[in-house]
Amino acid sequence: MGALGRLVLGKPTSQFAPRMKPRALRIRYALPLLAPDALSSVAYAPDEILLTLAAAGMAGMALSPWVGLAIAAVMAVVIASYRQTIKVYPGGGDYTVAKENLGLLAGGLVGGAAMVDSLLTVAVSVSAGAQYFAAVVPGVEDHTTAVAITLVTALTVLMLRGVKALDTTVILAVYAFIAALGVTAATGGIEALIGTLPAGPAQGLEVVPSAGLESGLTVLGAAFLGLRAFSSGAVALTGVQTISTGVGTFREPQERNAARSLAFLGIACAALLIGTLALAREVGAVFVADPATQLRYPSGKPVGADFHQEPILAQIAETVFAGARPIFVVVTGLVGLLLILAASSAFRWVPTLMSMLAHDEFMPKQFYRRSDRRVAAHGIITLGLGSAVLIYLMGASVTQLVQLYIVGVFLSFTISQLGMLRHWNAALPLAKTAPERRRMAGARAVNACGLVLTAVALVIVVITKFTHGAWISLGLVGCAFWFMVSVRRHYRRVAGELKLPPGDRTDLGLPSRVHGIVLVSAMNRATARAIAYARSTRPATLEAVTVAVDSARVWELRRGWDRARVPVTLRILDSPGREITRPLIEYITAVRRRRPRDLVMLYIPEKVVRHWWERWLHNRSAARLTSRLRHVRGVVVATVPWQLDTDPAAAE
Repeated sequence: MGALGRLVLGKPTSQFAPRMKPRALRIRYALPLLAPDALSSVAYAPDEILLTLAAAGMAGMALSPWVGLAIAAVMAVVIASYRQTIKVYPGGGDYTVAKENLGLLAGGLVGGAAMVDSLLTVAVSVSAGAQYFAAVVPGVEDHTTAVAITLVTALTVLMLRGVKALDTTVILAVYAFIAALGVTAATGGIEALIGTLPAGPAQGLEVVPSAGLESGLTVLGAAFLGLRAFSSGAVALTGVQTISTGVGTFREPQERNAARSLAFLGIACAALLIGTLALAREVGAVFVADPATQLRYPSGKPVGADFHQEPILAQIAETVFAGARPIFVVVTGLVGLLLILAASSAFRWVPTLMSMLAHDEFMPKQFYRRSDRRVAAHGIITLGLGSAVLIYLMGASVTQLVQLYIVGVFLSFTISQLGMLRHWNAALPLAKTAPERRRMAGARAVNACGLVLTAVALVIVVITKFTHGAWISLGLVGCAFWFMVSVRRHYRRVAGELKLPPGDRTDLGLPSRVHGIVLVSAMNRATARAIAYARSTRPATLEAVTVAVDSARVWELRRGWDRARVPVTLRILDSPGREITRPLIEYITAVRRRRPRDLVMLYIPEKVVRHWWERWLHNRSAARLTSRLRHVRGVVVATVPWQLDTDPAAAE
């Protein structure tokens, strides 16, 4: 790694290197390391539910508990399904399940969805974190986009350099987040029971129904609105599958510990979601898309555009701890911190995902070496840059980004459950005992139920969110899938072309003759070494070639050539346009045309400097010439290096 790479990335570490034996942790340490993605989604899911229901006014807001219960029910089924995945594929995840049971193309589709999900995880989590940062720091609410992009940039640099204390920070932050929300819920519940719960910042404001809903909700309208709210709040399910890809983090028995942790995580997420919605209803929290036209005071006066809407959890904390501003700041800050850490988990997961895809030739093969820090850096930089672009285009709006987010999540859910169902269908006839058959049949029923629910949820999400941005997510997943299939098709085509047929010795035959050419520009030690090396290979013919771009230099070269008595013929090519590359390529092409069966061997002296910045001080014509000649058949280019010692003391 050069000086510039060390400046940006820091000293090489083992952050991305695969361990011979994965670090085995107890549940109390492994669970919080894998939990930020799932827990963070609970922080913005209530906002999306209430925002959607606000379109129908106060009547729509009354549906929020039912929507929360529906999401919790789907979450329970999904978690039960992934517990089966953990038992069967402890070292895999959605990609492995799809690849093993539905084929490589299905695995590629899941891989494309996972890549898009990683991108959107960073964009959504950081944008939500910026909103909570704005709730604590006055005057930041109008600059959330700049804050979010700054956070992404800082997070990208930190992940590139490697943060040794990141695991400890994640563990402490997860437990602090759960404790803070638990204390908030308990305090708010007690205050509500004894009647001392203060009025929320939005309590008393009336939510005006959107156009077309002034007359109230019909049964059909309420059903469609509930489905839209469900599709928005279903973002709370994102991240629950993370444990299935990190089973190796747990101590033995790994499968049982991972399954238990997944159940604990599901219970925590469902409880936090339902508790948040219940408290939001008690404090009168609202979250609407356009406060200038959809909120008004009891007097009928519209709320001004300067009214700042804080996220739901911030509104709840502000109400519950009305007389204790420091506690509100701590709770809100912990929520924002967890959201940022959830984004960091995506950065750590991307090199592993790219390595898996590269192993199956869906990504460039260099990404398979995830222990190479430069290779891992490519994935991290791509993720950071892509998420920053999304944040800028969407104005750091969590609502707009969520519309893109949940499509890929449920697509992966559905394909994974279909793969598990196919696995059980193949394994059940091979069961030898009745208890084993009953166990497999029960597991198949769980995954079948998960398939139906996730497929229905996917259809609901696509239908209700298609015009709100879901089509963009489908397009991104499609583009990622097309790219990966194209990469694999290229590797397959190259392998087929390079395959050596059995018994065919055509490619093992020697060329008729080897015509050696040494490219020279001056008679110096580097040129002498190149000529000596070329002579040692004993080609059939050997000549030195120079291009006359400067008559004075050509005269100096001829004089040095004669003085050194070089036993090789020197040929001078004219260059009316003072260009080196074209006359030389034309000459080599002419040699190949006269003797097509001959091999042309071009030797190029190369000066190797000590420092990276010195490379830019030397002519790069040799590199350009090499890149051009790679496409000419029957030509082999060999560079003969001469290591320069540019130390001034040594030069004296």
